[in-house]
Formats: sequence, C-alpha cells, structure tokens
Amino acid sequence: MISIIGSGLVGTSIAFLCATNALDDILLIDHTKNKALGESLDITSSISSTSKYSIIGTDDYSKLTGSKIIVITASTKTNLKNRTENMSQQVNLIKDIAKKIKEYSPNAIVLIVSNPLDVLTYFFQKEAQIPRFKVIGIASSLDSRRFQYQIANNFCIPQTSITNALVLGEHGDTMVPIFSNVHVDGHFFSISDDKQDVITCNVRNSWKMLRDYQCQSKFGIARNVYDVIDTILNKKEISVPVSIVLEGEYGENNVAMGVPTKINHAGVVEIKNMNFNPSEKNLFKKSSETIKNHIHSI
Repeated sequence: MISIIGSGLVGTSIAFLCATNALDDILLIDHTKNKALGESLDITSSISSTSKYSIIGTDDYSKLTGSKIIVITASTKTNLKNRTENMSQQVNLIKDIAKKIKEYSPNAIVLIVSNPLDVLTYFFQKEAQIPRFKVIGIASSLDSRRFQYQIANNFCIPQTSITNALVLGEHGDTMVPIFSNVHVDGHFFSISDDKQDVITCNVRNSWKMLRDYQCQSKFGIARNVYDVIDTILNKKEISVPVSIVLEGEYGENNVAMGVPTKINHAGVVEIKNMNFNPSEKNLFKKSSETIKNHIHSI
C-alpha cells in the first residue's frame, strides 16, 4: 500500500499518477476527512476497470499499518516568499507525523516532499528513528530537471541530449547546479560564467516563476515522486539526487541535503561520490551551513 499524507495539489497529483498506473492500493490521509474522501472519490473514477487496486480517503492514521511507502506532502500554510517562512510550524507538523508513522508503520520507506525539505527530512529521521536510507527527501531530482530544461532553453538544444545535469545541496536559495559535470551528446559542455549565473538564478527561482503565473508546482514534483515509488515497488534501480541525512559523506554530518544516490526496492542503497570544482565545493559547503543554521534555529 502507498500512503500519502496530505491531499492538496501535490498529494493528489501523486495519488492520481499511482492510481492510473496501477502501482498499488492507495491511502490518502488528510486532517480534513471530507477533503481526503472527496479527492479519493474523484481519483477512483480515473482507475482502469482492469486494475485490482483502489484508493480510499481518511483522517485516521492507524490505517497506515501495512504501508510499503509513505509520502508526506502535508503543509501548514502555502509558502509565498521562500521555503522556510513557515519552518517552525512545519517542523512541529513533521514531528507529529513521525510519531504516528513510528507507531503504525515503522518499516515503511518514507518520502518527504513537504518544505523546507532538507530540514524536515532531518527532523523526521531523528524523530521517527527510521534508518536514514529509508527516509528520502524528494526535490533535488526536480531541481535537476529544471536545470536540464534551462540549459536546453538557453542553448536551443534538445533536453534528451543533456546528461549529468545535477542540482545538489539545499532545496532552496543555496541549491548548487553542478556545471562541471554537464555533458551534451556525451561530451563535456562548457558554459560561460555569465550564463551560469543566469541559469542558476532561473533554477533557484523556478517555483516563484510559477507563482507569478498564478500556479504552483504539482505535476513536476509528482512525476519525480512517482518515479521513486515505481522504482521501489517494481524492484527497479535508478540513479537520482535526493536529500538524505549524511553521516560523513561529502565531509558532512548532522544535516540532510541533496546528494547523488542509487535507489532500489530497499530505498537508498548508495550515496555516490562526485567531484566538484573549487567553486562548486565552496557553494556546496555554504548550502550545508545554511541548512544547519535552519536546523539549529529550531
């Protein structure tokens, strides 16, 4: 069973993808019971008549029992200026959810989507005491896809020709696009400093651009979360950057942040090593310090 906590735009988009692709039974949880019931009823109408799976809505956390994967998209408020503006309330919420998951489904793999993502991934793992490789913050893969799009858009090249365009560090204002590893058609692709600045700014502010259009990210993040769920349930393997609590990797401890990983049915099975140029190394360290400062402020 896939359990999704939070039946807003992101949670329901994830549920829709899982339901229409017949991944597993789905439990949609929301503190407003009628919201969860209504959204699940609507999604039910999209499920193929040949599917053996169903979706139900509830506000009862005890129904988490037996979940293989739990996705957390719940939020106290909508962020308008930055992803940390409701941080204290979000940390309180994630700690409360962690206690319930620890009680009802401690063996599940947990995917964190709520913001501030890295801070919440850290506090959830510490509160729930679930192994760190089974607590996965999903955002760096979305940032990386935005990075890939920006490169393609700026240089008028197909996205399919671009590889190794990764964004690491914080899912926030200090995220680090790794330009030194970008390849196009299998060859290193050099990008000028001026262009790097423009692309970095656009990637970091993608969510604000969506806000300017009276919209918010839902389909992009939903697809990235779906890919991880599909990998876990169908025993596949993908290499993708995610936020995870670090214990010495990249010289970092007591922080969760985006790093390149390998994921399979067991969760994260490897944190991959990546070489940075001196500028990227400094920016990655700055990003780590920013997340730590947020953590220490709670």
